[in-house]
Amino acid sequence: MRIGLYPGTFDPVTHGHLDIIRRGAQLVDRLVIGVAINRDKGPMFTLEERVAMIEAECAVLSKETGTEIIAHPFENLLIHCARDVGAQVILRGLRAVADFEYEYQMVGMNRSLDSSVETVFLMADAKHQAIASKLVKEIARLDGDVAKFVPPAVKSALYQKLGRT
Repeated sequence: MRIGLYPGTFDPVTHGHLDIIRRGAQLVDRLVIGVAINRDKGPMFTLEERVAMIEAECAVLSKETGTEIIAHPFENLLIHCARDVGAQVILRGLRAVADFEYEYQMVGMNRSLDSSVETVFLMADAKHQAIASKLVKEIARLDGDVAKFVPPAVKSALYQKLGRT
């Protein structure tokens, strides 16, 4: 069984994330969405809220693709998480050159820690390249409409978190 791991903070999950999940699910038999517990980033949503959003959105994608997609919170090294879930491949989405530079360093470190786990990059679809969770949160905070960037349930959760209707 081919198991892939797609890690991130998903604060919140966006259409860009879901595009990578949909496409990544076609490459593996099981796709684990590693929801990072990253206290340094100061997430808007709790871990439980982020996992619930991923599970809700991925239930639909799992049916569409026929691939098992599960959420898995983690706080350890990415390569240790990959081992924990039995992943042979780490999936990463790229939006721009700046993403590549960071990811290139990460791959080198991960290969030094465990060369048996491969990293595969998926380029973000052109219509999703500008989407970043950080920017989505900023738009929502400043009373902008985020409907183009996140699914309806995520938009509702985001606005509720900000005290908007």
